[in-house]
Amino acid sequence: MKPKIIRGLPKLRKLVSGWKTAGEGVAVVPTMGALHDGHLSLARTACKAGDKVVVTIFVNPKQFNNPEDLAKYPRTEEADAAMLAPVGVDVIYLPSVDEVYPPGFSTNVTVGDVSKSLEGEFRPGHFDGVATIVAKLFLMTQADRAYFGEKDYQQLMVVRKMARDLNMPIDVIGCPTLREPGGLAMSSRNARLSAEERATAPALHIALQNASAAILAGAPVSTTLDTARQQLVAAGFGPVEYVELRSSAALEPMMVLDRPARLLAAAWLGKVRLIDNIAVG
Repeated sequence: MKPKIIRGLPKLRKLVSGWKTAGEGVAVVPTMGALHDGHLSLARTACKAGDKVVVTIFVNPKQFNNPEDLAKYPRTEEADAAMLAPVGVDVIYLPSVDEVYPPGFSTNVTVGDVSKSLEGEFRPGHFDGVATIVAKLFLMTQADRAYFGEKDYQQLMVVRKMARDLNMPIDVIGCPTLREPGGLAMSSRNARLSAEERATAPALHIALQNASAAILAGAPVSTTLDTARQQLVAAGFGPVEYVELRSSAALEPMMVLDRPARLLAAAWLGKVRLIDNIAVG
């Protein structure tokens, strides 16, 4: 059964209210469209849980630092709907910019601590945009559960902290990163890579795997991170913005592997900025 396509909030709220009255749980999968198998895996996971599932598609202008990047972000609404048709989701919610940010809108959600470093340092204001739109989508959909990919691990941490700090009655569920052959994390931005860049791109994941193996073998963390950066530059990336070892729970910097950790990296390949992360230990 094809999912319903809803553009207006009143229609969405009426439908969700009916679900809730009938005792149904509601799940949301927030996306910016340009869907790939990673998004579909989130939707499938949500459907398997037995909830009514809403996939939101909204290219959020507030989380783009570069207007050119926003303009180039692919809009593929028809293709996205076709991809979701066999998955089993109930609704595709496609709000307009004016509905999400009506004239006079002046409220922002800021999540401290976990949002300040890494992506927060290189993309100032990005996580304010993320937190604001996600908070709005949680309220719009009245969802009980939300599904996010671990590929954007810091984003997942920001959303979880926001929901916890604001006592939002929603369970934020992280799902494993899906990868292309060779290890490149699936991302809508991958479509902007040239054939040559696409062949080079898996080096990002390989560098993180190498660093993880070295750290687990007892190599000094600082030396290992430097080596990973050098490997990326040698492969053709540049600039390399960060390669860091952080705690899994709070993204605190780590120089000794004394608790569960994540390796996180961001680097440019041509005109495309790629990010990735893996668990360590």
